[in-house]
Amino acid sequence: MSWIAVTSLLDIFIIAFIIYYLLNIISGTRAVQLIKGLILIFAFALMAQLLELNTVNWFLDSFLTIILVALPIVFQPELRRALEQIGRGGFLKEQFWQKWGPKEINDIVLALLEMSNKKTGALIVLSRRVGLQNFIETGIEIDANISKELLISIFQHSAPLHDGAVIIENGVIQAASCFLNLSTRSDINPRLGTRHRAAIGITEESDALALVVSEETGVISIADDGKLSRNLDEAELRETLADSFDNTKEKSFMRRHI
Repeated sequence: MSWIAVTSLLDIFIIAFIIYYLLNIISGTRAVQLIKGLILIFAFALMAQLLELNTVNWFLDSFLTIILVALPIVFQPELRRALEQIGRGGFLKEQFWQKWGPKEINDIVLALLEMSNKKTGALIVLSRRVGLQNFIETGIEIDANISKELLISIFQHSAPLHDGAVIIENGVIQAASCFLNLSTRSDINPRLGTRHRAAIGITEESDALALVVSEETGVISIADDGKLSRNLDEAELRETLADSFDNTKEKSFMRRHI
């Protein structure tokens, strides 16, 4: 194969990968319906040009010009999400990953299980690489070590901070009653409440892990990378949190391989 053929195939592969990546990002969002509408308008414009419908063609050209100017505004959430995902998974990815010990993980799991048994609604966000300072600033500063008792007391119905999310960063409860953006995806189960939508939303905007306890059913869910896993038991909770945050597992792995 000639060099030109190789570069042409590489060119096609890169474009195909970009299109596939973008389709994955917008999957399940309102952007899908907007793109369908744009495809129909482009097809109609092409037909008008072929049939030499000059007035219709002029109108569609003017309309498409306005649409292209408005696209960055309409697709602002999707564009932001795409850039953030590229930053997390590409060349700009930070090497630092927050790790803490099994005690903190055990306290979080026990707190979730107790709140689940009592059907106490809760939303706990665990920061990983991407900092959550802009969300922390929307809540009330706590700056306390992770403990089962503190987490349970925060989410008691009579507690002033039970609404909103608790954000844990660097192994510390940074703030409570934090405001999170709700996911706007159209494929989310309509029976899920604002806590679940907020959990999905924060994991769409960052690489955080979000833990939810349903106030109606007591079901424990985990949101990660915009996906929600429900009906988790104690073993699944411990395994998920240990894989992401237990620094003793990492140290043990390093000792075995040195």
